[in-house]
Amino acid sequence: MNVIETRGLGKRYGGIWALRECILAIPDGHVTALVGPNGAGKTTLLNLAVGLAAPTEGTATVLGGWPAGSASALDGIAFVAQDTPLYKSLSAADMLHVTRNLNRRFDQRYAEARLGELGIPLKRKAGEMSGGQQAQLALTLALARRPRLLVLDEPMAMLDPLARHDFMATVMAAVADDGLSVVLSSHVLAELERVADYLVLVSRGHVQVAGAVDELLAHHRVLTGPATEADRYADRLSVVHSRRGAAQAHLVVRTNATTDPVPPGWQAHPVSLEELALSYLREPGAAALPGPARAGDDEREEATN
Repeated sequence: MNVIETRGLGKRYGGIWALRECILAIPDGHVTALVGPNGAGKTTLLNLAVGLAAPTEGTATVLGGWPAGSASALDGIAFVAQDTPLYKSLSAADMLHVTRNLNRRFDQRYAEARLGELGIPLKRKAGEMSGGQQAQLALTLALARRPRLLVLDEPMAMLDPLARHDFMATVMAAVADDGLSVVLSSHVLAELERVADYLVLVSRGHVQVAGAVDELLAHHRVLTGPATEADRYADRLSVVHSRRGAAQAHLVVRTNATTDPVPPGWQAHPVSLEELALSYLREPGAAALPGPARAGDDEREEATN
């Protein structure tokens, strides 16, 4: 089952396309990192998936085929936006009450117990909480709905390192305990590398890379060798990004590590998720093939046959 699937999805604001021809399939059971620069289309994609915006073109379905924004879809998705929207004048208890009455399913006992473990008094107003406490309250409200898919749009952007760690610890506990699928948009690549097992990279309104992290890492590596020979091997290798100094060059390449030989005089090193993502962000025209196929490539091939 795919928790999010899109076909030809696009969103235009006036004359500007925020997202265009998006073909994507995110399987369930993953913590998916949604990565891209500001203005790449990440928030637009998430808003379309959770039904907060209507597409200009194409379709989006969730949780195995429910139309995005439908009652059945909304019942199984919880969404936490970047600004952790809360009514600042309401207490934590009031926020639990409001959320319980706006949703068909809400685990009051779980929510109260979790806030107690976090040391967040039920009588404290949201506006009097720290940024970390507000984020935890918003996350608690989302998890208490017992969703099948948790969508997080830059939830850690304003948090300090300790608050980010505590926030992600809660998310990963929910993944382990409830089999929750998570789609997480964030600029903190180091945090994503620690928790994500699926990667979607968006650049200039298009999905550029999508696949399981272990497969993507297995099909990429870093080659280090003489700068004077970089051009010679760049013609033979599928180079995603190159960095050259006066004497040495570093090439991030797509490869089959079991069959593709390392050029003489060069050394091969594993690539990290952060280095892989940054390489594609620096080269937005690079395609993620060969290697793990980008989501939707099979559909495009079938359509042309």
